[in-house]
Amino acid sequence: MERRDDSAPPTTCKRPVEKSKSTDDDESDEIWSQRWKKQLTLKIELDNNSIVIVLFAQRIPAITEELAQEVFIEYASRKCCYSVKPAKEMVFTDLQSLKTYRYCLETFTESRSTEWATEPYNGQVVNAYNGVAPGKWDLVVPVPALFQDCKAEVRIPHTSSVKGCHSCLRLGRSVCGECMASGRRQCGLCSGSGWYFNNQCLACGGTGIAVCISCGGMGSTVCSTCYGKGKLLWFLKLKIKWKNNIHKTVLYKHSELPIDQLEKVTGENLFTEMNQLVYPVVSFPDNAVNAASREAVRAHQAQFSTTCRILQQRQTIELIPVTRVHYSWKEKTHIYFVYGAEHKVYTKDYPVKCCCCSIL
Repeated sequence: MERRDDSAPPTTCKRPVEKSKSTDDDESDEIWSQRWKKQLTLKIELDNNSIVIVLFAQRIPAITEELAQEVFIEYASRKCCYSVKPAKEMVFTDLQSLKTYRYCLETFTESRSTEWATEPYNGQVVNAYNGVAPGKWDLVVPVPALFQDCKAEVRIPHTSSVKGCHSCLRLGRSVCGECMASGRRQCGLCSGSGWYFNNQCLACGGTGIAVCISCGGMGSTVCSTCYGKGKLLWFLKLKIKWKNNIHKTVLYKHSELPIDQLEKVTGENLFTEMNQLVYPVVSFPDNAVNAASREAVRAHQAQFSTTCRILQQRQTIELIPVTRVHYSWKEKTHIYFVYGAEHKVYTKDYPVKCCCCSIL
């Protein structure tokens, strides 16, 4: 067994070694893919501390003409201003399969902060003087489900003490804000005039002044801070925030299809790795994916390693099937795309649109 280096990030494993550039140029994508899969499978056998799932797929062929036409007709039929006639009468000239990858890195972090909190004192246990308060990272708090945002608040032991209420100065009651402690206020029925529809106001007896409804004429109300107790229990509250920080990159080389369209569809999972800290992917057949993984891992570790705790990381690579369809209708050539596992359709030059769509 190979001896681990304790200075390396925990629960990680040795990565496959990249081939030299000259070797890359001589090998086909298929051979590269087979070797990449074999290396990652070997990694699972040698290191049980990491979780790696590899579902490698061969080159994705273009969809059949029947399916391409079926989804195109359905697409046109959903557009109120499109005619389905071109979709039904078109003649295919070429179907091109375009490899598109989506790399995703998730970093599940935990951050903690403390703040003072109060609650009315009703005889609770006061423990600020019978022990040492633990640090914010010394408290053991169960971690919720991984890669899901969550929040929690915990009272820190040995921080509670009793103090007089600062809002009411320990009186338990506060000055009424409606009548300013007078117990009386302007009559709401007659607006202080003493008359209501040419008759003496019955609510205030014609004086224009009525008993304050808010305090019942007492001039004060029960303190909203201590609820009339006059005392508050002060304690330190630990606030915990678990957050799943996601970085996604879509790697594609065809500018005709907007990238925001690809962000809405699903693809086929090629690679999944989950560990406390993951290393960048280094031997994927497409070097753009390797570069995206390297940059994402570096950025996340630099951003989160000093401000919070990284509990778990997960990186995935998806293959999004994209087919560029060339067809002709009435001696003119057009293009549309079928993409994603949902077989979504995108086109910007549909042959027959109504006038309003053409203007828009």
